[in-house]
Amino acid sequence: MSNNKLSLESLPDLLTVKEVAEILRVSPLTIKRWGKRGKLPAIRINSRGDRRYKKEAVLWLLGITQKTSSTNSSSTGSY
Repeated sequence: MSNNKLSLESLPDLLTVKEVAEILRVSPLTIKRWGKRGKLPAIRINSRGDRRYKKEAVLWLLGITQKTSSTNSSSTGSY
């Protein structure tokens, strides 16, 4: 029994349309539409123009931000 579920920790830096759709639980067509609207910008690769999406952008859509080099400082207005 192989588990084909994608885990957030082991995601590659660039994701395919299908991978992003699985993570966000929407259709691949929705991902492409979001790219056209600027909600989730795509990176075009190769001569066919295949789409790839940055892991950081997908996590941001989920409300998850990557850990940065700063020590757990929150950017929610504590100046």
